[in-house]
Amino acid sequence: MSSLLAPVLATAAEEGKNIILSMLVVGLVFIAVIGLGGLNGWFARRRHRRHS
Repeated sequence: MSSLLAPVLATAAEEGKNIILSMLVVGLVFIAVIGLGGLNGWFARRRHRRHS
């Protein structure tokens, strides 16, 4: 019985690994967008202070 489940379990483990990796990538994209937005705001304030 376990020999029948071995390929299925390996496939489920690989699928779980792929899901976790994709979740990490999505998290990094969110962090990058938040960081770029903060950096853009910082540059805008800096530019505004310099020209006024």
